Amino acid sequence: MTPRVRDTLGLLVAALVVAGCVRLGFWQVSRLRQRRARNAVMRAGMQAPPVDLAAGVSPDSLQYRRVRARGTFDYDHERFWRPRLMEDMPGVDLVTPLRLGDGSAVLVDRGWVPSADGYHVDQRSYREPDSASVVGLALSAPRSHGDVDPRALSDSFPYRLMPFVVQQLPAGAGGHDPDFPRRWAMPELNDGPHLSYAIQWFSFAVITVIGVIALYRRDRRERGRPLPPQSPVH
Repeated sequence: MTPRVRDTLGLLVAALVVAGCVRLGFWQVSRLRQRRARNAVMRAGMQAPPVDLAAGVSPDSLQYRRVRARGTFDYDHERFWRPRLMEDMPGVDLVTPLRLGDGSAVLVDRGWVPSADGYHVDQRSYREPDSASVVGLALSAPRSHGDVDPRALSDSFPYRLMPFVVQQLPAGAGGHDPDFPRRWAMPELNDGPHLSYAIQWFSFAVITVIGVIALYRRDRRERGRPLPPQSPVH
């Protein structure tokens, strides 16, 4: 392989590396913008006054809103969201239907309880009073967790389920929460790792460009040097 062909291939590889790093950097910037937009929607919903779940309330308008629900827990149809980690400890979330006054129900994530295998738990040990007034955050359940997704469970219950899960929030000042289930706090609305990842990818691109320029200059210097004198052959 001649030096010219080698240099051309090296520049091509470097250009592909730089283009890939820049593309990944802008992708992380795009992810950051999406996250900030979602955080703005969530922040506005969480700061608004709680909405009472009652007849006539549109479920579609309640995503990321704090809601208040009054009714009776149906422990016979309780589900597990598993596995869930809290402070690196394995456990499950207890997701219990709350029967409302109009005959419908909403799934309430009452919180986390420890489980050695992250799967099994004695749910009777964590029952609370049947009648309850719950304040929580209305969230869509992940479709990958069919055991707690009301859209996937609509045919498994003897009553109509609202199309979201209420994540029960801690009682706050003046209130009292049991040791278990342990309520989940409000989600943190931060930028996540996207900005640092974007800076990392752009840095890789800059480092690659600087490295190519340094190698090119070194090769130019070496090619411009006169060859060392040959020793005479005796």
